[in-house]
Amino acid sequence: MYEALEEVRACALNCHKCVLGKTRNNLVFSDGIPNSKLMLIGEAPGYNEDMQGKPFVGRAGQLLDKIFESVGLSREKDVYICNTVKCRPPENRDPLPEEKAACRSFLDKQIEILKPRLILLCGKVALTSFLPDLTVGITKVRGQWFDGPYGSKMMPIFHPSYLLRNPSHNPGSPKALMWEDIKKIKQAYEALNK
Repeated sequence: MYEALEEVRACALNCHKCVLGKTRNNLVFSDGIPNSKLMLIGEAPGYNEDMQGKPFVGRAGQLLDKIFESVGLSREKDVYICNTVKCRPPENRDPLPEEKAACRSFLDKQIEILKPRLILLCGKVALTSFLPDLTVGITKVRGQWFDGPYGSKMMPIFHPSYLLRNPSHNPGSPKALMWEDIKKIKQAYEALNK
């Protein structure tokens, strides 16, 4: 598994199928532990990720780690983390359709190698990459399970950067809804061990 992922990473490192490959500082391939249980797919690397070569290492990543820790999960032991694109779009804009298409083979290979049972679609870019026919936004579908590749179950969740912009903990707020979602995710994760 590790060797196969390293081969995909090496191909991505040499990729220049879109402009992002020419402007990146570092390839942002993955972080966490490769496993067949839980994968989180984010949107695209930001500044900190581009500098360090790892996904979710800035303020949003710190919040993501706290969310996982709140239910006893961690990227070091439980979660494989990657993005829809492996290079930072300029000024942290959403990746363009052609950029997502150029990077999709790498993401598909990561999923094919790991065959995760649970996939978290973190943010609207990840959501629309896997469920393009939905006509509603992430607020309407977050916390729901959908059928995914290789028999997986996929759940859209709020991106932690969105939670940072919406700090309220009131009932019905994004942070309160995320707390509900992470408890469902932990339940589903524990059910895999039975």
